[in-house]
Amino acid sequence: MRVFKFGGASVKSADAIRNLANIVKRFSTENLVIVVSAMAKTTNALEEVLMHWMNADLTAMNEKLKEVEQFHLNQALDLVEGNPNHLLISELQDLFHQLESQFSQAPTKGYDFHYDQVVSFGELFSTRIVSHYLNFIGIANTLVDARRCLRSDTSYREGVIDETTSRLLCQREFDFSSANIFLTQGFIAGTEVGTTTTLGREGSDYTAAILANLLDAQDVTIWKDVAGVLSADPKIFNNAVKLDFVSYQEAIELAYCGAQIIHPKTIKPLQNKKIPLYVKSFVEPDAPGSTIAHSDTPVKLPPVLVLKRNQVLITLSPRDFSFVIEDCLSKIFALLYKHRIKVNMVHNSAISFTVCVDNDKLRLGDALEEMKHEFAVRYNSNLELLTIRHYTPEVIESFAGNRVVYLQQRTRSTARFVMDAS
Repeated sequence: MRVFKFGGASVKSADAIRNLANIVKRFSTENLVIVVSAMAKTTNALEEVLMHWMNADLTAMNEKLKEVEQFHLNQALDLVEGNPNHLLISELQDLFHQLESQFSQAPTKGYDFHYDQVVSFGELFSTRIVSHYLNFIGIANTLVDARRCLRSDTSYREGVIDETTSRLLCQREFDFSSANIFLTQGFIAGTEVGTTTTLGREGSDYTAAILANLLDAQDVTIWKDVAGVLSADPKIFNNAVKLDFVSYQEAIELAYCGAQIIHPKTIKPLQNKKIPLYVKSFVEPDAPGSTIAHSDTPVKLPPVLVLKRNQVLITLSPRDFSFVIEDCLSKIFALLYKHRIKVNMVHNSAISFTVCVDNDKLRLGDALEEMKHEFAVRYNSNLELLTIRHYTPEVIESFAGNRVVYLQQRTRSTARFVMDAS
């Protein structure tokens, strides 16, 4: 059994979905689990809908909601040859009504809870469209609601999967004695009390990996709009090259540093069972792509660059000028954990502690206010974090030499720089 994951770019339009179908057709005699993300830009659009609702701007909310619904309806009609009576159309309309019902009254719970109940519809829309289209062209498949097979806790926006329960549910839902192709949503899961959770932004890769682990897949393929794992984001850096092979360990390092090619939690479920991960281009499906797998020996790689934008550098100092020791550090990390602030880089001196974090405006403001109760707080925003794996002095000079650097760290294989935005 194999797991395929198609991201938002691979289902961004009716034509893109036709291309997806052509890829699936090549493997239609094999046992497949196909994980599909929301159509491109849909997650952002639903986040906008949610924000308008939370701010009680119902006019703007309804305008954006109608735009989202009309886009999906147009793509669906294109795929079923303009037939408004096709079952897909009525099922999509039912989903639209379910989404609209989320806004029947003012918000009653926190942002994270409502985020998951609303934004998850992006995946519900896309998988319904893709599943019906595959059936429409003769590729029989069974649509499985991921919320029925992946059980998580109630950590909304960052659900933690209960692997024991999920394994039993997956074995029930993905019954290969009755069908050979199953389709399901990435990014979302369900709780014991029937609510929806999401697994972190861009979490569909993680869905594919956890399903591969639970179902003992032979491999996972992530289909993307790039040739494979690259040495840098070609939209930011020139001369990016494809990495033919990346070890699990290196992939974890790159994901932790912010590489967009894979979700940070993707590797561990695969590494635990030595399941190889292939990253391939849906534009050129015959091209070899990149392989992420186990390796007993180090693999020589060129310098690899990862740039994280929208960073904040925070420096905390005890108000009584006492040393920053274990008790103080534990308070700081507990506070960051409480507000679910992702830490990208840390540095401490005798009387100060500095941390570089993502600028999550919905969480960081509250965290900063709480920090001020016990610490003197200074921070800089609008920064970038550049990580260079397998660096050389020449590469560092080329990319960081002329920038204002606030903080830098170097180890044997990694150099990191917190800098002014370019």
